[in-house]
Amino acid sequence: MLEIKNVNKVFNEGTVDEKPALQTINLSLKKGDFITVIGSNGAGKSTLMNIISGVLSPDSGSVLLDGRDVTNLPEYKRSRWIGRVFQDPMAGTAPAMTIEENLSLAFSRNKSRTLKLGVTKNRREFFKESLSTLKLGLENRLNAKVGLLSGGERQALSLLMATFTEPSILLLDEHTAALDPSRAQLITEITHKIVSDLNLTTMMVTHNMQQAIDLGNRLIMMDKGQIILDVDEKKKRNLTVDDLLHEFKRIRGELVISDRSLLA
Repeated sequence: MLEIKNVNKVFNEGTVDEKPALQTINLSLKKGDFITVIGSNGAGKSTLMNIISGVLSPDSGSVLLDGRDVTNLPEYKRSRWIGRVFQDPMAGTAPAMTIEENLSLAFSRNKSRTLKLGVTKNRREFFKESLSTLKLGLENRLNAKVGLLSGGERQALSLLMATFTEPSILLLDEHTAALDPSRAQLITEITHKIVSDLNLTTMMVTHNMQQAIDLGNRLIMMDKGQIILDVDEKKKRNLTVDDLLHEFKRIRGELVISDRSLLA
């Protein structure tokens, strides 16, 4: 499904501000995998998302999607296979357009452009049916401007739009972080339902360790541009936040000792 092979990325290479963002990343996702990604700020989580989506190109290594090498494909060409929801509820939608118009754009993302009417009666009914699954009443507000929606409503709409075409992989980049706790919980529940119902291969970045434990069948921890922990479904079932904190401290300690030994 998704294969990341020996990917490296350095920012400001050759300057005093040089920063290794990703260091020899190797990661494989099978169809239906739901991986949660945790790590401190600067660990490389969003950089990894940007490499997968095509926002950034790796300095070395490759990215394969469904067996297709997409390493050198720009973001707009990959978008037909990749859905993404960002942290900012204002991103991913067109605020000056209506809910119906936004949904129509998302629905047509990987289809050939024609001169036919953008929204047919059947398509409008499909939009209403899809929106009703969110249980936010948006199916009755098709002509409302998206810019007038609340943050939670807009993020729910972004999630629906990103999954309309059942992408090969769904990327969730801290998509609940900017919401208040009740709305964040709602979006988490909607995420779980959509991903489960469509069996979507998903990668979700989060700073919420409990959320990372509760969602998905696999968890990876990143630090300083490396994957330092990869927990499978069986071990994840009994995992606690304290376990994750302990593992992080233990692994970080071992890495520090290793680095010092190299300098000795």
